[in-house]
Amino acid sequence: MIPRYSRPQMASIWSDQSRYEIWLEIETLAAEAMEQLGTIPAGTSKVLRDKGAFDIQRIDEIEREVKHDVIAFLTSVSEHAGPEARFMHQGMTSSDVLDTCLAVQLTRAADILLADIDALLAALKRRALEHKYTVTVGRSHGIHAEPTTFGLKMALGYAEFTRAKERLLRAKEDVGTAAISGAVGTFAHLDPRVEAYVAEKLGLKPEPVSTQVIPRDRHAMFFATLGVIASSVERLATEIRHLQRTEVGEAEEFFSEGQKGSSAMPHKRNPVLTENLTGLARLVRGYAIPAMENVALWHERDISHSSVERLIGPDATVTLDFALARLASVIDKLVVYPEKMKENLERGGGLVHSQQVLLALTQAGVSRENAYRLVQRNAMRAFRGEGEFLAFLKADADVTAALAPEKIEALFDPQHHMRNVDVIFGRVFGA
Repeated sequence: MIPRYSRPQMASIWSDQSRYEIWLEIETLAAEAMEQLGTIPAGTSKVLRDKGAFDIQRIDEIEREVKHDVIAFLTSVSEHAGPEARFMHQGMTSSDVLDTCLAVQLTRAADILLADIDALLAALKRRALEHKYTVTVGRSHGIHAEPTTFGLKMALGYAEFTRAKERLLRAKEDVGTAAISGAVGTFAHLDPRVEAYVAEKLGLKPEPVSTQVIPRDRHAMFFATLGVIASSVERLATEIRHLQRTEVGEAEEFFSEGQKGSSAMPHKRNPVLTENLTGLARLVRGYAIPAMENVALWHERDISHSSVERLIGPDATVTLDFALARLASVIDKLVVYPEKMKENLERGGGLVHSQQVLLALTQAGVSRENAYRLVQRNAMRAFRGEGEFLAFLKADADVTAALAPEKIEALFDPQHHMRNVDVIFGRVFGA
């Protein structure tokens, strides 16, 4: 991912320096376990701890000759550690290092993403409580439906990202396995206790059964989970983009002093951050497909997954990290216009209360079919701009035969729609 959309902490997980440090730790831990089991001489792991090092330029130089990154790495470490390094990597295969390292990287990345979600949840909760009773119009199909509150919109986001956090926790656990099982995964030249030792020290679980690689269904689920989270980012970003449209104007991204929205039109205040989030979400979702296609490897191993993961591992996590942090900032600074919400709610002349009238007529003894016809004929007149919906209802003899005018007026109180807001908030945020 380009620096523009990268944050240092996440990007550092995927740096060459970080990757080789993890490789060296895996090799050293494996040596510690082998020493304890008596399969390599005592003191080997201490030499690796004290003298084991690598030089990235040297690794690149060796790899240009041998065409194998793990061999190049082992050679570089041997040049620093000396003769004892010959006991390093005993019975292991490259995938033992690569796959276990990837598990470490993905679980570390998940921890950062989980912290990002926590920050977003805090912003959503604050804005939800702030606007718990800020009445606005709810829309279905983009058309005015019935009143809701802006706080409920934020509460919806909070509940959605609570689910995202739960999914990511499960995905982190699922992808957090180590494999130190050797060629084709049979432990022919390794004791399974080496794998268990390395896994425990790295905060992973031993892979129950591997081939020469960790099964890629684990990784597919991880990246699919990131894709679902990205879709939630886009849903909330799209909501804000719609609310910022000139014709709506109910909320907008914070526009800082000195900020400019257009090179040509000085009046423009565009939803550039949420548009950016929509684009980034498309990328993260896109990474899920090759992760799923990586599941079907040949027999015990091929490397068709390798090139994919070298790209999507950093790109998906770095992009989603940036997107979540940006969305949290957008929500935190979002400018909300309650008066505009009220104005939009009233634009239809009370049409948003049509169901209230419909239900009241049925309660008064009118059949549902007749009640619907009576309400709709008056609603359509108001919709065409011929007058006010309430006035038409009060002038309709068929309606007033069932409902007194003052009863009809009472049905136009938006507070009726707020009566269960506390119940919903209790479900989302607790007592």
